This record gives sequence, structure tokens and C-alpha cells, in this order.
Amino acid sequence: MLLTVVQIGNSRGIRIPKTILEQCAIDKELELEVEDGKIVLRPRKGTPRAGWMDAFKRMAAAGDDRPLIDEALDLDLFDFEW
Repeated sequence: MLLTVVQIGNSRGIRIPKTILEQCAIDKELELEVEDGKIVLRPRKGTPRAGWMDAFKRMAAAGDDRPLIDEALDLDLFDFEW
């Protein structure tokens, strides 16, 4: 299939036909990678932070959910660059 690269603001893009999106189960988001000089598009798998809540619960049950920085430390004493 031949697609035309079009100008989109300062970027360039392509239009992917609806039938291709449906065939690949792509709805609103997809994964993009470059592999061996090729652009690879994949349906997004899962959701960001999936399973985090269960992991937090396991950490709490194991007593491994303590702060990494002492809460008594006054961070205003340091010149952090955020």
C-alpha cells in the first residue's frame, strides 16, 4: 500500500486507513518504534501503571513501603533544581 507523507504543522505524518486500524485493533493510541531503520507501529498493550496498585499492596504487607528519604529532612536547606 502506498501512502503519502503530508505536512502536519512542523511535523509530517501519514493517514492510516480505517480498515487497517480495525484489522490491527488500534483505537486511539499505538506504540511506535524504529527497528533496523524501519518504522514499526503496534497496538498499545495494557495501560500505563497497570498492576501498580497490587504491587503497592504487596509492598505494604511486606513492610517495604517506607519513605526512601527521612521525613524529618528539611529539603528547603538544599538547592535542588527541579
